[in-house]
Amino acid sequence: MAWDVFSLIGTVAFAISGAIVAMEEEYDLFGVYILGIVTAFGGGAIRNILIGLPVSTLWNQELMFQFALLAITIFFLIPHHLFKQWSRWGYVTDAIGLSAFAIQGAMHAVHLELPIVAVIVAAVLTGAGGGVVRDLLAGRRPIILRHEIYAVWAASAGFLIGLEIFKGDLFLYFLFVSITFLRICSYTKGWSLPSKKIYYTK
Repeated sequence: MAWDVFSLIGTVAFAISGAIVAMEEEYDLFGVYILGIVTAFGGGAIRNILIGLPVSTLWNQELMFQFALLAITIFFLIPHHLFKQWSRWGYVTDAIGLSAFAIQGAMHAVHLELPIVAVIVAAVLTGAGGGVVRDLLAGRRPIILRHEIYAVWAASAGFLIGLEIFKGDLFLYFLFVSITFLRICSYTKGWSLPSKKIYYTK
């Protein structure tokens, strides 16, 4: 049950996130659908390649494709004046997608009995991969490379799931809410990891 729930939540959230970015960049309707679909399924495709699953498994998710297309269509038809803070909506849907797909990716790796390092990598790639592809196609610097904390939350979810200490759907739902909340906080409060810039003198 948890697997299906997180798949649906992540797919819809990232599809809308991609649609928001496409509309911000003034893409046409076709571009909105393309960016929404790529955002929703890009992370899973990258994960499958790196953990040895055939890319063709992506096409077995017909129902998820339908949900993604429906979500994009509904969001496109909603009058834009109802949303005063487009960027904030985009970060919220992105946070939801990051959390849901990070957990789903980690669950997938655990199911395949992969080591904890692979579980963490699967969580990061599934959670952040779609957003990276979205930002690159939109000509933006990927969120994962910015100062604010992003992929660390996905890695944390992968680590906790990979330990297999806590089990059960209740833990996974609690983890989903926690990761989503922390990601939103890192955006709104400006939390960031240490960084260092190299200056060259002439």
